[in-house]
Amino acid sequence: SASAQSLLTLVEQAQSYDAAWQSAQAQWRAASSRADQARAGLLPSAALAAGVGTARTEISRPEMSMTLPNRSVSVSASQPLYRPANRIGLEQSQRGIDIAQAQLDAATQDLLVRVSQAYFDVMAAQDTLTFVRAQKTAVAEQLAAAQRNFEVGTTTVTDQREAQARFDLVRAREIAAENDLHVKRLALDQLVGRSAIQPWPLAQPVQLPAPDSHEVTHWVEQAQQQQPQIRQALMAVDVARLETAKARTGHLPTVDLQASHAINHYPNGSTNSLGVNTRNTTTSVGVALNLPLFAGFAVQNRIQETLAREEQAEADLEALRRNVAQATRAAYFGVQSGHSQVSALQAAEASSQSALDANQLGYKVGVRINIDVLNAQSQLYETKRDLAVARYNLLLGQLKLRQAAGVLSLDDLRALDALLARP
Repeated sequence: SASAQSLLTLVEQAQSYDAAWQSAQAQWRAASSRADQARAGLLPSAALAAGVGTARTEISRPEMSMTLPNRSVSVSASQPLYRPANRIGLEQSQRGIDIAQAQLDAATQDLLVRVSQAYFDVMAAQDTLTFVRAQKTAVAEQLAAAQRNFEVGTTTVTDQREAQARFDLVRAREIAAENDLHVKRLALDQLVGRSAIQPWPLAQPVQLPAPDSHEVTHWVEQAQQQQPQIRQALMAVDVARLETAKARTGHLPTVDLQASHAINHYPNGSTNSLGVNTRNTTTSVGVALNLPLFAGFAVQNRIQETLAREEQAEADLEALRRNVAQATRAAYFGVQSGHSQVSALQAAEASSQSALDANQLGYKVGVRINIDVLNAQSQLYETKRDLAVARYNLLLGQLKLRQAAGVLSLDDLRALDALLARP
Protein backbone atom coordinates (compact mmCIF):
# COMPACT_ATOMS: atom_id res chain seq x y z
CA SER A 1 0.00 0.00 0.00
CA ALA A 2 1.13 3.56 -0.64
CA SER A 3 2.75 5.36 2.30
CA ALA A 4 2.14 9.08 2.73
CA GLN A 5 5.41 11.04 2.87
CA SER A 6 6.19 14.70 3.30
CA LEU A 7 8.49 16.50 0.88
CA LEU A 8 11.19 17.02 3.51
CA THR A 9 11.17 13.34 4.47
CA LEU A 10 11.68 12.27 0.88
CA VAL A 11 14.61 14.66 0.46
CA GLU A 12 16.32 13.18 3.50
CA GLN A 13 15.79 9.69 2.11
CA ALA A 14 17.08 10.72 -1.32
CA GLN A 15 20.36 11.96 0.19
CA SER A 16 21.22 8.41 1.21
CA TYR A 17 20.24 7.00 -2.20
CA ASP A 18 20.92 9.55 -4.93
CA ALA A 19 24.16 8.71 -6.77
CA ALA A 20 24.86 12.28 -7.97
CA TRP A 21 24.72 13.72 -4.45
CA GLN A 22 26.84 10.91 -3.00
CA SER A 23 29.38 11.47 -5.78
CA ALA A 24 29.69 15.16 -4.86
CA GLN A 25 30.11 14.24 -1.20
CA ALA A 26 32.85 11.73 -2.03
CA GLN A 27 34.55 14.37 -4.17
CA TRP A 28 34.59 16.75 -1.19
CA ARG A 29 36.24 14.08 0.99
CA ALA A 30 38.82 13.45 -1.74
CA ALA A 31 39.62 17.18 -1.92
CA SER A 32 40.19 17.25 1.84
CA SER A 33 42.60 14.34 1.54
CA ARG A 34 44.47 16.08 -1.29
CA ALA A 35 44.95 19.11 0.94
CA ASP A 36 46.49 16.92 3.62
CA GLN A 37 48.80 15.44 0.99
CA ALA A 38 49.91 18.92 -0.09
CA ARG A 39 50.60 19.89 3.52
CA ALA A 40 53.07 17.00 3.72
CA GLY A 41 55.37 18.93 1.36
CA LEU A 42 56.06 21.42 4.16
CA LEU A 43 56.53 18.89 6.97
CA PRO A 44 59.66 16.87 7.83
CA SER A 45 60.19 13.41 6.43
CA ALA A 46 62.21 10.52 7.84
CA ALA A 47 63.29 7.12 6.54
CA LEU A 48 64.91 4.01 7.98
CA ALA A 49 67.11 1.77 5.82
CA ALA A 50 68.78 -1.52 6.75
CA GLY A 51 70.66 -4.18 4.84
CA VAL A 52 72.67 -7.39 5.16
CA GLY A 53 75.16 -8.48 2.50
CA THR A 54 78.20 -10.57 1.71
CA ALA A 55 81.19 -9.50 -0.41
CA ARG A 56 83.57 -12.11 -1.93
CA THR A 57 86.97 -10.85 -3.00
CA GLU A 58 89.49 -12.89 -5.03
CA ILE A 59 93.14 -11.83 -5.35
CA SER A 60 95.41 -13.36 -8.01
CA ARG A 61 98.82 -12.51 -6.48
CA PRO A 62 99.14 -13.90 -3.95
CA GLU A 63 96.28 -16.21 -4.81
CA MET A 64 93.61 -15.94 -2.15
CA SER A 65 89.88 -15.31 -1.69
CA MET A 66 87.88 -13.63 1.08
CA THR A 67 84.19 -13.71 2.00
CA LEU A 68 83.31 -10.70 4.14
CA PRO A 69 79.74 -10.23 5.50
CA ASN A 70 78.47 -6.77 6.38
CA ARG A 71 75.44 -5.26 8.04
CA SER A 72 74.19 -1.67 7.79
CA VAL A 73 71.42 0.48 9.22
CA SER A 74 70.74 4.17 8.67
CA VAL A 75 68.21 6.81 9.61
CA SER A 76 67.77 9.94 7.50
CA ALA A 77 65.53 12.98 7.92
CA SER A 78 64.81 16.08 5.90
CA GLN A 79 62.99 19.32 6.69
CA PRO A 80 62.12 21.74 3.87
CA LEU A 81 63.28 25.23 4.75
CA TYR A 82 62.46 27.10 1.58
CA ARG A 83 60.24 25.46 -1.03
CA PRO A 84 57.84 28.12 -2.39
CA ALA A 85 56.24 25.72 -4.88
CA ASN A 86 55.13 23.41 -2.04
CA ARG A 87 53.57 26.29 -0.10
CA ILE A 88 51.67 27.47 -3.18
CA GLY A 89 50.53 23.89 -3.80
CA LEU A 90 49.07 23.82 -0.28
CA GLU A 91 47.11 27.02 -1.01
CA GLN A 92 45.82 25.48 -4.23
CA SER A 93 44.66 22.35 -2.43
CA GLN A 94 42.79 24.50 0.08
CA ARG A 95 41.06 26.25 -2.81
CA GLY A 96 40.23 22.76 -4.06
CA ILE A 97 38.33 22.11 -0.83
CA ASP A 98 36.33 25.30 -1.42
CA ILE A 99 35.57 24.20 -4.98
CA ALA A 100 34.44 20.78 -3.79
CA GLN A 101 32.26 22.42 -1.13
CA ALA A 102 30.63 24.62 -3.77
CA GLN A 103 30.04 21.56 -5.93
CA LEU A 104 28.48 19.75 -2.98
CA ASP A 105 26.23 22.77 -2.30
CA ALA A 106 25.18 22.80 -5.95
CA ALA A 107 24.46 19.06 -5.86
CA THR A 108 22.42 19.49 -2.67
CA GLN A 109 20.32 22.28 -4.16
CA ASP A 110 19.89 20.30 -7.37
CA LEU A 111 18.68 17.32 -5.33
CA LEU A 112 16.14 19.50 -3.51
CA VAL A 113 14.75 20.76 -6.81
CA ARG A 114 14.71 17.32 -8.45
CA VAL A 115 12.85 15.72 -5.55
CA SER A 116 10.41 18.66 -5.40
CA GLN A 117 9.86 18.45 -9.16
CA ALA A 118 9.09 14.72 -8.98
CA TYR A 119 6.90 15.27 -5.90
CA PHE A 120 4.80 17.98 -7.55
CA ASP A 121 4.65 16.03 -10.80
CA VAL A 122 2.93 13.18 -8.96
CA MET A 123 0.56 15.62 -7.26
CA ALA A 124 -0.29 17.29 -10.58
CA ALA A 125 -0.85 13.90 -12.25
CA GLN A 126 -3.13 12.87 -9.37
CA ASP A 127 -5.16 16.06 -9.66
CA THR A 128 -5.40 15.67 -13.43
CA LEU A 129 -6.71 12.13 -13.03
CA THR A 130 -9.18 13.29 -10.36
CA PHE A 131 -10.56 16.05 -12.59
CA VAL A 132 -10.77 13.75 -15.62
CA ARG A 133 -12.73 11.22 -13.60
CA ALA A 134 -15.02 13.94 -12.27
CA GLN A 135 -15.57 15.14 -15.83
CA LYS A 136 -16.25 11.55 -16.88
CA THR A 137 -18.92 11.25 -14.19
CA ALA A 138 -20.52 14.53 -15.25
CA VAL A 139 -20.48 13.56 -18.93
CA ALA A 140 -21.97 10.16 -18.07
CA GLU A 141 -24.83 11.92 -16.30
CA GLN A 142 -25.31 14.19 -19.28
CA LEU A 143 -25.27 11.15 -21.58
CA ALA A 144 -27.91 9.43 -19.48
CA ALA A 145 -30.06 12.56 -19.56
CA ALA A 146 -29.70 12.81 -23.35
CA GLN A 147 -30.71 9.16 -23.72
CA ARG A 148 -33.79 9.67 -21.55
CA ASN A 149 -34.81 12.79 -23.44
CA PHE A 150 -34.34 11.00 -26.75
CA GLU A 151 -36.46 8.10 -25.59
CA VAL A 152 -39.32 10.41 -24.64
CA GLY A 153 -38.88 12.37 -27.85
CA THR A 154 -37.88 15.75 -26.39
CA THR A 155 -34.45 15.81 -28.08
CA THR A 156 -32.88 14.48 -31.26
CA VAL A 157 -30.39 11.67 -31.59
CA THR A 158 -27.71 14.28 -32.16
CA ASP A 159 -27.60 15.17 -28.46
CA GLN A 160 -27.17 11.53 -27.55
CA ARG A 161 -24.37 11.02 -30.05
CA GLU A 162 -22.58 14.20 -29.00
CA ALA A 163 -22.69 13.11 -25.38
CA GLN A 164 -21.44 9.62 -26.33
CA ALA A 165 -18.55 11.10 -28.32
CA ARG A 166 -17.59 13.34 -25.42
CA PHE A 167 -17.78 10.39 -23.00
CA ASP A 168 -15.48 8.32 -25.22
CA LEU A 169 -13.04 11.21 -25.47
CA VAL A 170 -12.97 11.67 -21.70
CA ARG A 171 -12.44 7.95 -21.25
CA ALA A 172 -9.38 8.14 -23.51
CA ARG A 173 -8.10 11.07 -21.46
CA GLU A 174 -8.61 9.03 -18.29
CA ILE A 175 -6.45 6.21 -19.66
CA ALA A 176 -3.71 8.68 -20.58
CA ALA A 177 -3.92 10.34 -17.14
CA GLU A 178 -3.65 6.97 -15.39
CA ASN A 179 -0.55 6.10 -17.40
CA ASP A 180 1.00 9.52 -16.75
CA LEU A 181 0.42 9.14 -13.00
CA HIS A 182 2.03 5.70 -13.08
CA VAL A 183 5.11 7.06 -14.87
CA LYS A 184 5.42 10.03 -12.50
CA ARG A 185 5.21 7.75 -9.48
CA LEU A 186 7.92 5.51 -10.88
CA ALA A 187 10.18 8.55 -11.39
CA LEU A 188 9.66 9.64 -7.77
CA ASP A 189 10.24 6.12 -6.47
CA GLN A 190 13.46 5.80 -8.41
CA LEU A 191 14.72 9.14 -7.15
CA VAL A 192 14.29 8.38 -3.44
CA GLY A 193 14.81 4.63 -3.52
CA ARG A 194 11.39 3.68 -2.21
CA SER A 195 8.18 2.42 -3.76
CA ALA A 196 4.49 3.26 -3.49
CA ILE A 197 5.02 6.81 -2.23
CA GLN A 198 1.93 8.95 -1.72
CA PRO A 199 2.66 12.71 -1.52
CA TRP A 200 0.72 14.89 0.87
CA PRO A 201 -1.85 17.06 -0.95
CA LEU A 202 -2.09 20.82 -0.55
CA ALA A 203 -4.07 21.85 2.49
CA GLN A 204 -7.53 23.24 1.74
CA PRO A 205 -8.21 26.05 1.27
CA VAL A 206 -4.97 26.46 -0.62
CA GLN A 207 -2.76 29.19 0.84
CA LEU A 208 0.12 30.03 -1.49
CA PRO A 209 3.07 32.18 -0.38
CA ALA A 210 2.68 35.88 -0.99
CA PRO A 211 4.55 37.44 -3.92
CA ASP A 212 8.16 38.32 -3.14
CA SER A 213 8.66 41.95 -2.20
CA HIS A 214 12.28 42.15 -3.41
CA GLU A 215 13.23 43.54 -6.78
CA VAL A 216 14.96 41.44 -9.40
CA THR A 217 18.26 43.25 -8.71
CA HIS A 218 18.23 41.86 -5.17
CA TRP A 219 18.11 38.29 -6.45
CA VAL A 220 20.77 38.94 -9.10
CA GLU A 221 23.12 40.40 -6.48
CA GLN A 222 22.58 37.38 -4.26
CA ALA A 223 23.31 35.07 -7.15
CA GLN A 224 26.56 36.89 -7.95
CA GLN A 225 27.73 36.37 -4.37
CA GLN A 226 26.35 32.99 -3.33
CA GLN A 227 25.59 30.94 -6.44
CA PRO A 228 27.69 27.74 -6.15
CA GLN A 229 28.74 27.81 -9.81
CA ILE A 230 30.08 31.34 -9.47
CA ARG A 231 31.88 30.36 -6.26
CA GLN A 232 33.50 27.50 -8.15
CA ALA A 233 34.56 29.84 -10.96
CA LEU A 234 36.02 32.35 -8.47
CA MET A 235 38.06 29.60 -6.83
CA ALA A 236 39.17 28.41 -10.27
CA VAL A 237 40.54 31.88 -11.00
CA ASP A 238 42.45 31.83 -7.71
CA VAL A 239 43.86 28.39 -8.51
CA ALA A 240 44.97 29.61 -11.95
CA ARG A 241 46.71 32.63 -10.42
CA LEU A 242 48.45 30.43 -7.87
CA GLU A 243 49.52 28.12 -10.70
CA THR A 244 51.19 31.09 -12.38
CA ALA A 245 52.97 31.97 -9.13
CA LYS A 246 54.08 28.34 -8.77
CA ALA A 247 55.41 28.34 -12.32
CA ARG A 248 57.54 31.41 -11.52
CA THR A 249 59.18 29.52 -8.67
CA GLY A 250 60.96 27.40 -11.29
CA HIS A 251 63.77 30.00 -11.20
CA LEU A 252 64.03 30.03 -7.40
CA PRO A 253 66.31 27.89 -5.23
CA THR A 254 65.18 25.31 -2.70
CA VAL A 255 66.74 24.84 0.73
CA ASP A 256 66.38 21.72 2.89
CA LEU A 257 67.77 20.78 6.28
CA GLN A 258 69.09 17.23 6.11
CA ALA A 259 70.38 14.86 8.80
CA SER A 260 71.44 11.21 8.75
CA HIS A 261 72.92 8.60 11.08
CA ALA A 262 74.40 5.37 9.64
CA ILE A 263 76.05 2.30 11.17
CA ASN A 264 78.05 -0.24 9.11
CA HIS A 265 79.19 -3.48 10.79
CA TYR A 266 81.80 -5.88 9.33
CA PRO A 267 82.05 -8.97 11.65
CA ASN A 268 85.04 -10.49 9.75
CA GLY A 269 86.61 -7.21 8.91
CA SER A 270 86.94 -5.50 5.56
CA THR A 271 89.50 -5.55 2.80
CA ASN A 272 91.47 -2.92 4.70
CA SER A 273 91.35 -4.73 8.04
CA LEU A 274 91.04 -8.51 7.60
CA GLY A 275 89.87 -10.47 10.61
CA VAL A 276 89.09 -7.36 12.65
CA ASN A 277 85.48 -6.88 13.83
CA THR A 278 84.79 -3.39 12.54
CA ARG A 279 81.87 -1.00 13.22
CA ASN A 280 81.67 2.37 11.47
CA THR A 281 79.25 5.07 12.66
CA THR A 282 78.59 8.17 10.59
CA THR A 283 76.41 11.13 11.59
CA SER A 284 75.83 14.13 9.35
CA VAL A 285 73.77 17.30 9.59
CA GLY A 286 73.67 19.93 6.89
CA VAL A 287 71.75 22.30 4.67
CA ALA A 288 71.25 21.43 1.01
CA LEU A 289 70.83 24.19 -1.57
CA ASN A 290 69.52 23.52 -5.07
CA LEU A 291 69.61 26.41 -7.56
CA PRO A 292 68.20 25.86 -11.09
CA LEU A 293 70.40 27.46 -13.75
CA PHE A 294 68.90 26.52 -17.11
CA ALA A 295 66.10 24.13 -18.12
CA GLY A 296 65.77 24.72 -21.86
CA PHE A 297 63.26 27.61 -21.45
CA ALA A 298 60.77 25.20 -19.85
CA VAL A 299 60.06 27.61 -16.98
CA GLN A 300 59.38 30.58 -19.28
CA ASN A 301 57.04 28.53 -21.46
CA ARG A 302 55.28 27.15 -18.40
CA ILE A 303 54.66 30.72 -17.18
CA GLN A 304 53.19 31.67 -20.56
CA GLU A 305 50.87 28.66 -20.39
CA THR A 306 49.63 29.46 -16.89
CA LEU A 307 49.01 33.10 -17.82
CA ALA A 308 46.81 31.93 -20.68
CA ARG A 309 45.00 29.54 -18.33
CA GLU A 310 44.45 32.44 -15.97
CA GLU A 311 42.87 34.52 -18.73
CA GLN A 312 40.70 31.56 -19.66
CA ALA A 313 39.47 31.18 -16.07
CA GLU A 314 38.62 34.88 -15.86
CA ALA A 315 36.72 34.74 -19.16
CA ASP A 316 34.81 31.65 -17.98
CA LEU A 317 33.93 33.49 -14.77
CA GLU A 318 32.58 36.49 -16.65
CA ALA A 319 30.52 34.30 -19.00
CA LEU A 320 29.12 32.39 -16.04
CA ARG A 321 28.18 35.60 -14.23
CA ARG A 322 26.19 36.74 -17.25
CA ASN A 323 24.45 33.38 -17.60
CA VAL A 324 23.59 33.20 -13.91
CA ALA A 325 22.23 36.74 -13.94
CA GLN A 326 20.04 35.90 -16.94
CA ALA A 327 18.82 32.66 -15.37
CA THR A 328 18.02 34.48 -12.12
CA ARG A 329 16.03 37.14 -13.93
CA ALA A 330 14.13 34.50 -15.88
CA ALA A 331 13.33 32.60 -12.66
CA TYR A 332 12.21 35.81 -10.95
CA PHE A 333 9.85 36.88 -13.71
CA GLY A 334 8.61 33.31 -13.97
CA VAL A 335 7.54 33.45 -10.33
CA GLN A 336 5.88 36.82 -10.83
CA SER A 337 4.03 35.49 -13.87
CA GLY A 338 3.06 32.38 -11.89
CA HIS A 339 1.31 34.47 -9.24
CA SER A 340 -0.63 36.35 -11.91
CA GLN A 341 -1.53 33.14 -13.70
CA VAL A 342 -2.86 31.52 -10.51
CA SER A 343 -5.01 34.58 -9.79
CA ALA A 344 -6.35 34.61 -13.35
CA LEU A 345 -7.15 30.88 -13.27
CA GLN A 346 -8.92 31.23 -9.93
CA ALA A 347 -11.16 33.85 -11.50
CA ALA A 348 -11.59 31.66 -14.57
CA GLU A 349 -12.60 28.70 -12.38
CA ALA A 350 -15.35 30.75 -10.73
CA SER A 351 -16.53 32.03 -14.11
CA SER A 352 -16.49 28.54 -15.63
CA GLN A 353 -18.54 27.18 -12.74
CA SER A 354 -21.10 29.95 -13.22
CA ALA A 355 -21.19 29.28 -16.97
CA LEU A 356 -21.78 25.57 -16.37
CA ASP A 357 -24.60 26.25 -13.90
CA ALA A 358 -26.23 28.61 -16.37
CA ASN A 359 -25.96 26.13 -19.25
CA GLN A 360 -27.36 23.29 -17.15
CA LEU A 361 -30.30 25.45 -16.15
CA GLY A 362 -30.81 26.57 -19.76
CA TYR A 363 -30.69 22.94 -20.91
CA LYS A 364 -33.42 22.02 -18.46
CA VAL A 365 -35.69 24.82 -19.64
CA GLY A 366 -34.91 24.19 -23.29
CA VAL A 367 -32.92 27.30 -24.21
CA ARG A 368 -29.57 25.44 -24.35
CA ILE A 369 -28.62 22.26 -26.13
CA ASN A 370 -26.58 19.33 -24.92
CA ILE A 371 -23.33 20.38 -26.60
CA ASP A 372 -23.41 23.68 -24.69
CA VAL A 373 -23.44 21.82 -21.39
CA LEU A 374 -20.69 19.46 -22.52
CA ASN A 375 -18.49 22.36 -23.60
CA ALA A 376 -19.05 24.15 -20.31
CA GLN A 377 -18.12 20.99 -18.41
CA SER A 378 -14.91 20.59 -20.41
CA GLN A 379 -14.00 24.22 -19.84
CA LEU A 380 -14.55 23.93 -16.07
CA TYR A 381 -12.49 20.80 -15.54
CA GLU A 382 -9.71 21.93 -17.83
CA THR A 383 -9.56 25.17 -15.86
CA LYS A 384 -9.40 23.23 -12.59
CA ARG A 385 -6.56 21.14 -13.98
CA ASP A 386 -4.68 24.19 -15.25
CA LEU A 387 -5.11 25.91 -11.88
CA ALA A 388 -3.73 22.91 -9.98
CA VAL A 389 -0.73 22.67 -12.32
CA ALA A 390 -0.15 26.45 -12.07
CA ARG A 391 -0.03 26.21 -8.27
CA TYR A 392 2.56 23.47 -8.35
CA ASN A 393 4.58 25.34 -10.98
CA LEU A 394 4.51 28.43 -8.79
CA LEU A 395 5.80 26.54 -5.75
CA LEU A 396 8.50 24.88 -7.82
CA GLY A 397 9.36 28.19 -9.48
CA GLN A 398 10.03 29.74 -6.09
CA LEU A 399 12.46 26.93 -5.30
CA LYS A 400 14.18 27.38 -8.67
CA LEU A 401 14.49 31.11 -8.04
CA ARG A 402 16.25 30.45 -4.74
CA GLN A 403 18.41 27.84 -6.45
CA ALA A 404 19.37 30.35 -9.14
CA ALA A 405 20.34 32.79 -6.38
CA GLY A 406 22.28 30.06 -4.54
CA VAL A 407 20.27 30.34 -1.29
CA LEU A 408 18.03 27.26 -1.51
CA SER A 409 18.07 25.18 1.70
CA LEU A 410 16.07 22.64 3.65
CA ASP A 411 14.26 25.49 5.42
CA ASP A 412 12.55 26.33 2.13
CA LEU A 413 11.21 22.78 1.93
CA ARG A 414 10.03 22.98 5.53
CA ALA A 415 8.02 26.04 4.51
CA LEU A 416 6.46 24.02 1.66
CA ASP A 417 5.65 21.16 4.01
CA ALA A 418 3.64 23.63 6.08
CA LEU A 419 1.35 24.13 3.05
CA LEU A 420 0.59 20.41 2.78
CA ALA A 421 -2.21 18.53 4.53
CA ARG A 422 -0.75 16.05 6.98
CA PRO A 423 -2.72 12.78 6.83
